[in-house]
Amino acid sequence: MYIHLGNDVSVRMADLIGIFDIESTTTSKDTRVLLKKYEDECRVTNVSPDIPKSFALSCSNGQEHLFISAISSTTLKKRVSG
Repeated sequence: MYIHLGNDVSVRMADLIGIFDIESTTTSKDTRVLLKKYEDECRVTNVSPDIPKSFALSCSNGQEHLFISAISSTTLKKRVSG
């Protein structure tokens, strides 16, 4: 099964590591460092031109990738659960 993250981008649920609220998690220095690292390594995809509300971390073929989405983390989590 897949979860739709926005703008025709979907990720296999089996590859999903986590879904995070961008506003509450970016207050942490560790999260900002992680986001910057992934961005520097070209492992970030912004799936929407709108204001980002969440990000999803996935791992496929041993490679982690971060997707920034305008869909709230609550909505994305509901899509995963049901």
